[in-house]
Amino acid sequence: MALNPPRPPSLPLNALRAFESASRLGGFKAAAEELCVTPGAVAQQIKVLEAAVGAPLFWRSAQGVSLTALGAATAAEFSAAFDLLGVATSRLRSGAAPNVVRITALPSLAQLWLGPRLADLRARLPGVTISVTAAERPPHLLREPFDIALFFEPAAGASAAYNLGEDEIFPVCAPALAKRVHVPADLAGLVLLSDASWASDWDHWAATVPEVPQARPAGPVFSLYALAVSEAVAGAGFLMGHRHLVSDPLKSGALVAPFDDSAMLDRHLMLSVAPTAEQATGAARVAEMLSLTGGYGC
Repeated sequence: MALNPPRPPSLPLNALRAFESASRLGGFKAAAEELCVTPGAVAQQIKVLEAAVGAPLFWRSAQGVSLTALGAATAAEFSAAFDLLGVATSRLRSGAAPNVVRITALPSLAQLWLGPRLADLRARLPGVTISVTAAERPPHLLREPFDIALFFEPAAGASAAYNLGEDEIFPVCAPALAKRVHVPADLAGLVLLSDASWASDWDHWAATVPEVPQARPAGPVFSLYALAVSEAVAGAGFLMGHRHLVSDPLKSGALVAPFDDSAMLDRHLMLSVAPTAEQATGAARVAEMLSLTGGYGC
């Protein structure tokens, strides 16, 4: 008589994913942010996994969590496994739709750098469909469903990264406002616009220009840099411009740079390409075209 004994249950995939993320990122909170769940959900998934294997994988303390010997011995293997799963998933998606290109970018880059280039891409690449997702942090390109990433730092898991140039900053304003200033010290007492994410821009620039007063007046603060640019164009005040993001209004004359003084931030605009994008005809062509519009490959 044939026997068909019950098989041991498989370990839950979501719990394994939570363990891998927490072990790689060093904590439940960071894993929760990556997985778009709560830290409590990550902790619960890991408890489920520990119960299934019958051994602890993390030591808990008031200072946080740390891997046990068993957790540390297996973490790298699970990271490699999930990387391979991500690549296989992306390859499946790209193979099914080789002319569908998925780009993720910092919101300001999506609106002010990538947006003006989309019409030209569509005209030069008929048959290629480009979708854009704005995000605050670079993705892990071995895990997430994107072909190209545009951020002021390389995205993890990229097979290639193109350096499109340093992040250079300098004050910009509407042409009418430029008539009111002649040297940087003239900015004292005027309206200075700020972006919440880059709140230290004015201080960083002022540190490179000795004649600028250290104490500067507060001005309107925006959570969207594109909105701050629109307000600067409308004459609402002076904005610390990022060259990559204000190049179009500078070319059109909607904004001007009243001073020659600029400062470099310790970061570069990076175009990162997912490993599977090289085999997807549309993604490879889009990446090549975008890389040629703003810098040099590295």
